[in-house]
Amino acid sequence: MTTKPVRPLAQLAGNVVLAGAGKMGGAMLTGWLAQGLDAGDVVVVDPQPSDEIKALTARGVRLNAAAADVGAVSTMLIAVKPQTFAGAAEALRAYVGPSTLVVSVMAGMPIKTLAAKVGGHVVRAMPNTPAAIGRGITVAVAADDVTSVQRATADALLRATGSVEWVDDEALIDAVTAVSGSGPAYVFLLAEELARAGVEAGLPEALATTLARATVAGSGELLHRSDLDAATLRKNVTSPGGTTAAALEVLMAGDGFRPLLTKAVAAAAKRSRELAK
Repeated sequence: MTTKPVRPLAQLAGNVVLAGAGKMGGAMLTGWLAQGLDAGDVVVVDPQPSDEIKALTARGVRLNAAAADVGAVSTMLIAVKPQTFAGAAEALRAYVGPSTLVVSVMAGMPIKTLAAKVGGHVVRAMPNTPAAIGRGITVAVAADDVTSVQRATADALLRATGSVEWVDDEALIDAVTAVSGSGPAYVFLLAEELARAGVEAGLPEALATTLARATVAGSGELLHRSDLDAATLRKNVTSPGGTTAAALEVLMAGDGFRPLLTKAVAAAAKRSRELAK
């Protein structure tokens, strides 16, 4: 995987259509505006926009403008739920011209389906929910007809909510979805279950929750800032014969954390492939 250069959002030309302004689409729009994209160039298409999205019309964002009134669209980013895409595709296609870049962040929706349903030059991307605080990570793959300028545009739009990695093989996106797309839920489950285990060990629930939350958040930040890999950081916490070693003996047993997480990621990747059918 290699990171591509950023094209500043303030330099983007033409109308940008955001289809779907829920949590992910809304986070991306916030990031775009914060990094200089002209609000007057943005059209949001969403049948049930939040109050926060409606408020952006005061800055110039156009809400549910008809395709005939928008004119040429340079870029469309699709952030609708995969289950609702089939019903929305025909309406979205009206915004797409022969040279429009179409960036999709829908899980399980392959490039060939996107190209057939809405047209354009397609980039398929998988972000994750830390995008809401600008700490997301997105993996993207471009169709063969996507130009270098369009790829740089997609990179800039996606990078507004975190880091971006590019791959050449679309088949990898299912595994990406299972690891980073769904991954935040696994981390939140760890915090949830660590708190529960703390209560079982005798801690008051409020204290157990505070300790679990702070531990998971702090450890993630340490991993983010450190040059050391996760295995080395784990070993640094583990004294031979100590308390951490006793816990890890359970978690790293043959029937412990590793096979369970492997099975979970495989299940998520399988579901991602199923969504493409």
